[in-house]
Amino acid sequence: MKNSNSSPRQDSEPCGEKIDERELKDGSKDRAKDQSLLQRIIKGLTRNDRKFREIVISRQLGITRVAVLIDGIMENFETDAYRGADLVGAIFKGRIQKLEDGLKAAFVITGQEKNAFLHYWDMLPAANDSFEVVTKNPAKSKITPDDIPRMYPVGAEVLVQVSKAQMGTKGARVTTNITVTGRYLILTPFNEQCGISRKIEDEKERERLKGILEKLTVPNGMGIVIRSSGAEKKLKFFIRDLSILLSRWKAISKKASEMEDPGLVYREPGLIGRSVRDFLTDDVDRIVTDSPQVFDEIVSEINEIAPQLRGKVELYKDEMPVLEHFNVEKQVQRTFSRRLPLPSGGEIVLEETEALIAIDVNTSSHKVARDEGKNLLLQVNLEAAREIVRQMRLRNLGGLIIIDFIDMKNKADQKQVFDAVQELMSHDSARFQILPISPMGIMQITRQRHSQSMGREMRICCPYCSGRGTVQSPQTTAMVLQLEILRTLGQLRKDSSNKRTHTLKIFLHPQVLDVLRQQERQILENLEDTYGARLFFQADETMHLENYKILQEI
Repeated sequence: MKNSNSSPRQDSEPCGEKIDERELKDGSKDRAKDQSLLQRIIKGLTRNDRKFREIVISRQLGITRVAVLIDGIMENFETDAYRGADLVGAIFKGRIQKLEDGLKAAFVITGQEKNAFLHYWDMLPAANDSFEVVTKNPAKSKITPDDIPRMYPVGAEVLVQVSKAQMGTKGARVTTNITVTGRYLILTPFNEQCGISRKIEDEKERERLKGILEKLTVPNGMGIVIRSSGAEKKLKFFIRDLSILLSRWKAISKKASEMEDPGLVYREPGLIGRSVRDFLTDDVDRIVTDSPQVFDEIVSEINEIAPQLRGKVELYKDEMPVLEHFNVEKQVQRTFSRRLPLPSGGEIVLEETEALIAIDVNTSSHKVARDEGKNLLLQVNLEAAREIVRQMRLRNLGGLIIIDFIDMKNKADQKQVFDAVQELMSHDSARFQILPISPMGIMQITRQRHSQSMGREMRICCPYCSGRGTVQSPQTTAMVLQLEILRTLGQLRKDSSNKRTHTLKIFLHPQVLDVLRQQERQILENLEDTYGARLFFQADETMHLENYKILQEI
C-alpha cells in the first residue's frame, strides 16, 4: 500500500465578530455634537427620545447600500445588489390563464417568466387586519368566492399587484386589492374602506386622525389608510400626500388602459425613493451619502414629499469610505454569520431552512459577576431577544420562526422575555404574531414574508453538501471505498484470463487516506495478498470528501 498525503488544517466554525456597542454609541455621540446648536435645541424641545438617528447611503460601482443607525447601531440594512428583480408592490396588467376550483385560485399571465398565483380570497375586497376601519365610502356590491369564475373567466383581463415575490420554483403571489403607498397615506383604489394603522396606539391621537379622515375628499369607491408615519402630522401633510397618490393612480390607470398585452404597469420606487419615504421621518437627525447623484435624487424626493427635511441631507466628502467611517461595514459582515455573540458572553445560533427559521440561544461563556449569577439566564435571554428581533429586520426573515431560549423556571422571567419581544417588534413594519414561551422554553413567531430573505439572496445552496449541512465522515467514505476496491478486484480476477498482477491507482481526499493508513492498513494489505494486486493511493485536496476515483494501470 503506497500513499502520499498533505491533510488540510481543520478549523472550528467561526463566530461573528463581537462588536463593542459602547464604541458604536460613543462614535454616535461624537457625531451628534457636530450638529448645530439650533438643531440640538429643537431636538431637546420636541422629542422625548434623545437617540441619534442617521441614514447612511453609499453608492459605489453602481451598487447602492442603505443603513439606518440608531445611536450608531445598525437597525436596518438594504442593498439593490441582489434585489434587481424584486417586484413586491409592482402592478401588472394580467390575463387569466387557468382557474383551479380545487385550489380556489387562478393562474395569471403577467408577462413574467412564471405565471402568478391569485387566490380567490385575494380577489375579494377585504379589510386588512393591520388597520382599524373607521369609515366607508359608498360600497360596491358584495361578491363571494363562488362569483369569481363568472367575474373572471379564462382570458379575462385583470389588474393585479405582487404581494409576495417569486421564490424558487414558485411564481409570484398577487392580489386584486391594489394599494398605492405614500409617505403618510395608503390609497386603496378598489376598496372603499378608510382607516388608521393599528400601530398608532394613543387613543387621543387616533381620535384626532379620525377627524382628519373626515376632512379628506376621497373619490367614491376608493379608500385611504393613515400610516403610522402620519402620527402627529397636520392636515396639510395628508392633503398633499393624497393629491400625489391620486395623480399617481391616474397615471397607472391610463397606462393600463393603453396596454394591449400583459405586462408591468407600475413598480415601487427604487431603493433611494423607498428609503426616503419609509425611513426619513421627522425624528431622523440626518441623512448622509457619498454620491452626488444620490444626493440629488434624495433632494428631489424630499422636495416632493417633505421639503422641511431638506436641511438634514449631507454629502460626505472624506477619503475614508462612508460605510467604514460610520462603522457599518463590520456590522454588515457580522450580521450574516451563523453564530452571533451576545454582550454577556452567550450566543445565538441561527439556522435558515426551507420551511422555518430555527434560533438557539446558548450560554457558551459569560463575564457576569458572581453576585449577578442568579440573573444570568434572564440577562442572556433578554440580550438574545433584542438581537433576534434586530436580525429579523436586517436579514428580512419571515415565515415560521422558532426560538429556543435558555430554560427559565420562573414564570415571571418568561413573561419578561415575552413582553420584551412584543415591545421590540411593536415597531416592525411587517405583520407578525407571537406565542408565549412554552414549558419547554420555545417561542414561536410568524412574521410576514414578502420576498426572499437577505441570506438566501446573498448565498446559494452549498455545492459540496447540497444543502444538507453535513457530509459523509472520512470513516464512512473509507469503508465504502474498501468495498468498492474489493468489488473492482473481484471483477478483474473474473474477467482476467491469467492471474497477472493488477495495479489500481486510487485518488481520494487526504482525510480519507489518513483513515485508511492509520486504521485500515492491515485490511488493504490482506486484499493485495489475496488478489495479487498492488494498490497505490494519491491524496487530492480538491476532491469532495465523499468522492474517490479508482483507475486500473495497464
